[in-house]
Amino acid sequence: MQRPEVPSELELFRDNARKFFQTEIHPHGEAWREAGMVDREAFRKAGNAGFLCMWADEKYGGLGIEDFRYEQVLIEENARFGDSGYFITLHSRLVAPYLKHFGTEEQRERLLPDMISGERILAIAMTEPDAGSDLAGMKTRAEDKGDHWVLNGAKTYISNGILADVVVVAARTDPENPHGVTLFLVERGMEGFERGRRLKKMGMHSQDTAELFFRDLRVPKANVLGKPHMGFIHLMQGLAEERLIAACGNLAGARAAIDVTREFVRNRKVFGKPLSKMQNTRFKLAALDTDADIAQVYVDRCVAEHNAGRLTAEDAARAKLFTSELQGRAVDEGVQLHGGAGYMDEYPICRMYQDERIHRILAGTSEIMKEIVARAILDKETS
Repeated sequence: MQRPEVPSELELFRDNARKFFQTEIHPHGEAWREAGMVDREAFRKAGNAGFLCMWADEKYGGLGIEDFRYEQVLIEENARFGDSGYFITLHSRLVAPYLKHFGTEEQRERLLPDMISGERILAIAMTEPDAGSDLAGMKTRAEDKGDHWVLNGAKTYISNGILADVVVVAARTDPENPHGVTLFLVERGMEGFERGRRLKKMGMHSQDTAELFFRDLRVPKANVLGKPHMGFIHLMQGLAEERLIAACGNLAGARAAIDVTREFVRNRKVFGKPLSKMQNTRFKLAALDTDADIAQVYVDRCVAEHNAGRLTAEDAARAKLFTSELQGRAVDEGVQLHGGAGYMDEYPICRMYQDERIHRILAGTSEIMKEIVARAILDKETS
């Protein structure tokens, strides 16, 4: 099914984005996988192309594009033609907007231009060894010392953890309130800021996922992001968009898996005829393609709602839940239809299978998504 007509400038943007990912990102994927991280130059190239923090005002060097469809295009084109470990959307739409919504003008003027150019790479540190989806279990602490804060604790599974120049760190600051959290801008070179291991993962081997440690780290008051003790609320305000971003990427990943599987079964012969002529193969791909088309309609609707400021937590959770489960089915069926080749690392479907598994966990597990939807339909008063 054709997606609804979009403005010609958005189609032109898609063409430019596709060329960027095909020429500047994809050719380096193998080297990045071996290195365990993306090269910093990839962020600078994205900055030069105008692809970072597109929403930012022109006075900081941005394009002033608020329409989320432009970011959706980047997510889709990266998923299909770029590299799974190249987290520019984390940089641009998950972390940098905290500066827009909660930062001071001094913070924006000092940090945003380099974020837009790709000179400063961003990360966000919420997850801890004993606190994932339940932020109330956070143990990282910060104490107000008058003219500065002292930060102590550890974070883990932090994407862009090694490359990051600025990390938005969430820490408990009100001992009496489990939701009393403050956000801090921790910058590369601050004394007491240490990086631990670059963690070895099942997939996404080019994504630098790391441990971070904070040992008596003095954070200036100028690096407090938003209101003290209000960080939990600040974080919650970004969750719907985070899950929408995940849904866009999951769906594009599912389509990429369907594409490579379709090409393989057309060329693979079994009992003297293409595998694509077998009824089981045809029905499997037909079901996946149908689900992907239906999911696309819902995701595009969520994008429209987000642009209008109406995207709800439960609708974003539905999109994230369905698309992550769909991507899981797409890569699993893809490996099965590839046969023995699907288990070989040289085939794209093998790497897609490894990379996919995290998507039913990050941005909220499938179980958490079901709980959010359940609360919306079961715990509210009927009218």
